[in-house]
Amino acid sequence: MSWPSVAELDRKTPVVLPIAALEQHGHHMPVFTDSMLLGEVLKRVKQTPIAQRVLFAPLQWLGNSHHHLDMPGTVSATPRLYLDLLRDLAENFLVHGFRKIAFLNGHGGNIVPSQQVIFELRQSHRNRDDLLLTSLTYWESCDPYGAIPGLSQRSMGHACEWETSMMLALHPEFVSPEFQEVPEVRFGEGASPASRGWTMRDRSHMGHIGHPAVASAEKGEELFRVFSEGVGHYLQRMIDGTGDTWNL
Repeated sequence: MSWPSVAELDRKTPVVLPIAALEQHGHHMPVFTDSMLLGEVLKRVKQTPIAQRVLFAPLQWLGNSHHHLDMPGTVSATPRLYLDLLRDLAENFLVHGFRKIAFLNGHGGNIVPSQQVIFELRQSHRNRDDLLLTSLTYWESCDPYGAIPGLSQRSMGHACEWETSMMLALHPEFVSPEFQEVPEVRFGEGASPASRGWTMRDRSHMGHIGHPAVASAEKGEELFRVFSEGVGHYLQRMIDGTGDTWNL
């Protein structure tokens, strides 16, 4: 799009800011996994009519991945720097007059920074009642475990059953043939219900969390389907929602 084309858009058009990562994904998965999987979810959403009613910014591949830096191939921005980067991205569109910002996240390490960004932005524009600022991680848009028979995991891990299945459906050539020999690394309780600071080495020396050995391309296709539908539902809520009511 040219800038005049962007200028002609209704300023109530939701702006989707996709954010992902470039980081290690165990011994059997490529480092660009998060960006490729989110990219595929976006591709499928863009094939639906709802795509004509939102503005998609380019996918940002740099994420907050410092907890993976013990494993080579990880590229990361420090948490505070990354938070400021996301804030500037969103603020740019507010400067241009857009009122609805929707971060769409594809990496666990980005969850806290993206949520903090929309919280801070709302405080800095506290006198406005026309802004709608949200952040969604795509795998939290629905309940795959309840919708897809045969899943072993109840939630997203890392280079796990879910991500490995999705990569098998998208680019099977990028998944090591030995993935079925990879041992399960259980999620564990950590300090639950408290939060605990951690690095990947604290939880998994191989770099994965979950049960990749039970992955399949069939599960991956179903995961893409339900995640794309969940994201589509979220974007419809953004289209219909306003900043002056709490319920979206």
